[in-house]
Amino acid sequence: MDQVEVIGINLVSEAKRVWAKRGKKLKRMVRCTSGKKKGRTVSNVGACSKAINIKKRFLMRRIRKKFNAKIVRKARRTKMFNPLSKRLKSLNKPVNK
Repeated sequence: MDQVEVIGINLVSEAKRVWAKRGKKLKRMVRCTSGKKKGRTVSNVGACSKAINIKKRFLMRRIRKKFNAKIVRKARRTKMFNPLSKRLKSLNKPVNK
């Protein structure tokens, strides 16, 4: 399903469409299935192959080392009780065809 054969040319889909939270709204985004940002949600497919910002990466690494337990607790609580998060979970569930 990831590869499409078109007149002898292999096209590999780089991303899959998903819903993501942006502030207090849900937005249609893409999850990268390949490239430097594999597994991340980005606004457009072109961002999957962009270079990673090293400064931001190391800053986030430091923050997660310091506050990881707190971040995890807060995220778990949000995902359990926030109505928007519940809706997001149901929207991103795979549909059986």
